[in-house]
Amino acid sequence: MTVEYIPPRSSSLNADSFRHRVKKHIEYDSDDEMLLPDSKYDKLKYRREAMKSQSKKRDGYISLALTVWAFYIRLWKISQPSSVVFDEVHFGGFATKYIRTRFFMDVHPPLAKMLIALVGKIAGLDGFDFKDIGKDYIEENVPYISMRFLCGLCGLLVVPVSYMTMRGSGHSIPAALVVAMMVCYENGLIANNRLILLDPILLFFTAMTLLMWVNFYNQKKKPFQFWWYFWLALTGAGLGLTVSCKWVGLFTIATIGFSTIKNLWELWGNTRISSSVFIRHFGARALCLIVLPMIIYMFIFRIHFHILPNSGEGDGFMSPEFQQTLDGHTNIDTPVDIAYESKVFIRHIETHGGYLHSHQHDYPSGSKQQQVTLYPHRDDNNWWTIKKTGGINSTNIEYIKNGDIVTLIHATSPKRLHSHDHRPPMTDLEYHNEVSAYGFNDYPGDSNDHWRVEIVDHDKKDPVSKDRLRTIHSKFRLVHVMQHCALFSHSVKLPEWGFEQQEVTCIKGGKIPKTLWYIESTENTMLPPDTEKTSYRKPGFISKFAELNQVMWNTNKGLTSSHPYDSRPESWPFLRRGINFWSKDKHHLYLLGNPLVYWSASIAVFICIILKAAFFIIDKRGVKYDFEELKQFYGDSAGFYLMGWFFHYFPFFLMGRQLFLHHYMPALYCSILLFGVGFDLVTIKLLQKRRMIAAGVVILLVVFVYRYFIPITYGEPWTQSACKSAKWRSTWDFDCNQ
Repeated sequence: MTVEYIPPRSSSLNADSFRHRVKKHIEYDSDDEMLLPDSKYDKLKYRREAMKSQSKKRDGYISLALTVWAFYIRLWKISQPSSVVFDEVHFGGFATKYIRTRFFMDVHPPLAKMLIALVGKIAGLDGFDFKDIGKDYIEENVPYISMRFLCGLCGLLVVPVSYMTMRGSGHSIPAALVVAMMVCYENGLIANNRLILLDPILLFFTAMTLLMWVNFYNQKKKPFQFWWYFWLALTGAGLGLTVSCKWVGLFTIATIGFSTIKNLWELWGNTRISSSVFIRHFGARALCLIVLPMIIYMFIFRIHFHILPNSGEGDGFMSPEFQQTLDGHTNIDTPVDIAYESKVFIRHIETHGGYLHSHQHDYPSGSKQQQVTLYPHRDDNNWWTIKKTGGINSTNIEYIKNGDIVTLIHATSPKRLHSHDHRPPMTDLEYHNEVSAYGFNDYPGDSNDHWRVEIVDHDKKDPVSKDRLRTIHSKFRLVHVMQHCALFSHSVKLPEWGFEQQEVTCIKGGKIPKTLWYIESTENTMLPPDTEKTSYRKPGFISKFAELNQVMWNTNKGLTSSHPYDSRPESWPFLRRGINFWSKDKHHLYLLGNPLVYWSASIAVFICIILKAAFFIIDKRGVKYDFEELKQFYGDSAGFYLMGWFFHYFPFFLMGRQLFLHHYMPALYCSILLFGVGFDLVTIKLLQKRRMIAAGVVILLVVFVYRYFIPITYGEPWTQSACKSAKWRSTWDFDCNQ
């Protein structure tokens, strides 16, 4: 049985009294019980079960009371503001896209978005696009309150979960109450967790996973029994659900993984545990903490693909093979052979930017010839006819081979694919040449229209495509004969005069992947009717899953543009600045944490690191303590939450993408738990009544600071003087003049 420490009535803490007391929080060994006479054993067992039942019942009542109170604090006036707020633009919009069943791409895994969409669908969401911050919900009868309620519910449940986590870790009721109320009255969590966002769902699964792990750890004296497997499996399920909301869940996996490795290392060093038993320990953890989360994560994507079977705005991020699995895409069934006089669609490989394209609009600078771009959709302006140089027309089938020099004529005009020593309009660099379409009727062309076909890669199942250009199967470069540059494209977009299509240039010495092309479709009236045809191979689930996650990763890395309210990790623990979510008519919604909670939790982290370092140095000298068991108990508990804070915080220093204060919330939660451990230790000598008074004082201070920032937490009216007086730091940039 695990219960809290019972402090002695005397203020002194001698070794004998501590040894007597510490036995109350550790589990009794069954071997010790067998040494007792039957009557004493029965009495001890009865007393232990009674205390355990009474403790669980009491904690259950407290958790229920915390839940009811959190309902009031977290969901108060959840209907305001009645318009789109901050990232509701994205995550509300994704719910609409799920309901419309049209494929989209987002950098986050789909679970939290699907849950929001499910609630929206049940509540009657249909067609609202969440396009702009401030767009009114009420005018279009959007069930935004129901959708916010889901997020608010997940957020408020973290309050009782934090209490149960502290109690499960063996800490006192006062310490657990302090933690729960710090979570409850944390202004940033309130402002964030009552909106249509992913963070409250992520934080709920993170907190639940930590609780499940604590419950599993409490079963360490009873391995391979039902509850041991039960809590271990639930921990694995929690990891899978957490990472299925956001990849921040990987940091939760790292936290549990570090604790698991530490636990296995201790088992390995226990000579009383045989190798076969250790293998069982290792296997159970591998199955529940590695395999099960992976299965859940992949299953969530399976549901995601099932819900989004139709072509949508996310198609352009995916490969043509992936796109062929979506309803609404043209099924490619085209001749595989390519000969002179063939009309072709030429597609760029690296950027998924689309097809080589030209239209009857000229560059405003440079040569001022007709534009050549990449266009992401199939269009008649994508057709090019492959011809021999010198204006010679082929009358017989003559296949295009590796090394052939060709001319490409735009199908809707007499102009040829052309390059010369002019700088492109956007990438004005010496090693980039402009690519244009140039020519007129009866014009035979010139040497600047000549391109050499270089087959770089091919489909291994079609060996012919290595030496001869074949539809889809051959990957090739087009190298300009005169300028010795290769046809190239990248993610740079042209301005409005280029219809925001992707720039095409001719690059000297460029990276091969961005100079690779293939032919997607071809037409040639000279080919026999029974000519061999080809099409894309539709990928299976595993291939689609791997590709989508790769695209998510690359897109996430590309989110490097600045934002007015972004911030860097070093500023988060000290609450240097927040995020302006919404403002209108003297009402503001500004994400700013409770300063007392943030600063207290950060100080707890700092003190814990110092104490860990100090004890590490002292232990090297072989110093013995009278409070060794006490040190180990609090050291293990604090160490686990410190690692949780570390793994949820420091990886952000490695990221170059946009970051915001709300990314710190899982780390903040761990630091609040760590503060609770510190409070429990500092008040260990106090009587229970005085301990409760100390907890009450801390809670009252937290509530006082919370009330100070109520207006920007809930979007309530605020006077200018009150607003200015609340700017405790000059870097808090909420606007008191609006």
